[in-house]
Amino acid sequence: MKSVPDRSAESDASGLTCHIPGWLAETRVWGISLQLYEVRSRRNWGIGDFSDLATFCDVAAEAGADFVGLNPLHALFLADPDRCSPFSPSSRRFLNPLYIAVDAVAGYEPSGPVVAKARALSALPTVDYAQVAALKITALRQIWSRDGWRDDPGAAAAFDLYCAQRGEALRMHALFEALSEEMVARGFGCGWREWPEAYADPRCDAVAAFTRENSDEVRFQCWLQWLCETQLEKAATIARGAGMRIGLYLDFAVGEAPDGSATWTDRDAYVVDQSVGAPPDYFSAYGQDWGLTPLSPKNLARTGCAAFAEPVDTAMRFGGALRIDHVMALERLFFVPEGHSPADGTYVDYPTEALMDVLARLSNKHHSLVIGEDLGVVPEGFRERMATRGILSYRIAYFEKDEARFKPAQAYPELAIACLSTHDLAPLRAWWRGDDIRLRHGIGAIDAEMAAVQTKERAAERVSLVDALDQSDALAPEEAKIYAAAAEEPGEFLPPGFAAAMHRFIALTPCKLAAARLADLSGDDRPTNLPGTVDAYPNWRFKCPVLLEDLPRDERFGRITGALAAIRPRP
Repeated sequence: MKSVPDRSAESDASGLTCHIPGWLAETRVWGISLQLYEVRSRRNWGIGDFSDLATFCDVAAEAGADFVGLNPLHALFLADPDRCSPFSPSSRRFLNPLYIAVDAVAGYEPSGPVVAKARALSALPTVDYAQVAALKITALRQIWSRDGWRDDPGAAAAFDLYCAQRGEALRMHALFEALSEEMVARGFGCGWREWPEAYADPRCDAVAAFTRENSDEVRFQCWLQWLCETQLEKAATIARGAGMRIGLYLDFAVGEAPDGSATWTDRDAYVVDQSVGAPPDYFSAYGQDWGLTPLSPKNLARTGCAAFAEPVDTAMRFGGALRIDHVMALERLFFVPEGHSPADGTYVDYPTEALMDVLARLSNKHHSLVIGEDLGVVPEGFRERMATRGILSYRIAYFEKDEARFKPAQAYPELAIACLSTHDLAPLRAWWRGDDIRLRHGIGAIDAEMAAVQTKERAAERVSLVDALDQSDALAPEEAKIYAAAAEEPGEFLPPGFAAAMHRFIALTPCKLAAARLADLSGDDRPTNLPGTVDAYPNWRFKCPVLLEDLPRDERFGRITGALAAIRPRP
């Protein structure tokens, strides 16, 4: 196997390269990816939180994992908690306060009604964002108003230092959150594009007056961000202390909401009349509009890519790896004019070399691996340019084919992460049954004819997948016979043991990283997100069917993680 050199300080004719630690040259590692909100525990308040993350890191490390991969933790809209997609943030520079573990905040005083409500929310099968937000923010306001948090020695000084270091960007985000709450209370929307014109510009007199009259609320919003960063950093420290060589692996969304904190604060950095999307493809016959406002290529070129660099810099402080969603945005984005369909969209070029230089410089500064989500329409030669810059490719087993046949494990690239699926794809059990095809047809993303074609293709894919596993020595002879027969005549459920075999397969690839999805480790078969839907499907709400406290003893979890650890042992 070719080794990957330590390229953390290297540059070549193409520019700077991203950090790849020397120890990774002679080994391959594995980890677990999850949506933080989906973690269920006996102590959380109806949503996975930073304390759960710290505990999960211990569980994963004990199983032999070297990283825990997360959904984007970006700030959303506190005043409208049901805007819950982690990939549609208000700002990528800040974090989502709903992940704060309130019971871990100094000054928290439990009461019977709060504990009872938290338990009721925890027992729900899905996240009730509105009720979770109401309970958590009310409790946090009580701690803030009592000054109980100052009981933690040095807390006040640490908070003041944090505010000074984060400066004007923090103040403006906190001001936006305070105004957003006020506007919702007045009957307007949470985003600035639905506010009265007097408040749409952060530099106007009405906003200045609001700031003076609501200074404590703005300060409270700053405090929430400080709590987020403090608790996330603690989880990162626990991950490293537990022996994980990478630790937390964070996710970076491709854009921001058109009416959020980022676009309100720095409108010149964005193309406000365009949306990011994708042209028609296999998964959506009509294309996609992701409802995100793209950064302005001209502004990036003029400012040294500041609007990209600043949130990346913040994210890399907490983990040993960062996944760049839709990494092709470093080269081009598909712009959809507001009010138009994706059929009217077009590709717009970005200052690729400058953006990659910024990414590499920050990667080396923070000793963070960079993973590029290079799925979808990838420009010719782009993956080669990624490799030259030390950016790991994102290889999904469902997509790795030569024509109609799945590739064997040895055909995967070395500078990559291998996994079965992502948040936008079906977990293995559902994929095997073709649930994802039926769901796409049900929402109108594909028509009946295309659904029939894809169903027929899936039958052939099952057979081909078993064959790829067999070629890769991921199956014992008796397993190969059982799974081949099941693939020909699939039953209602995935054949027993096949999930472990699939994870043996990705562990056998040359890819430097391999990731198991919590949904597959827990036997969940519900897609996390169904692209193209808003209310037709409960996106970003399903919780893990296995409690966090029970995971270490769960038979499926142990079988799959054991398969990964046997092939990729941690020293």
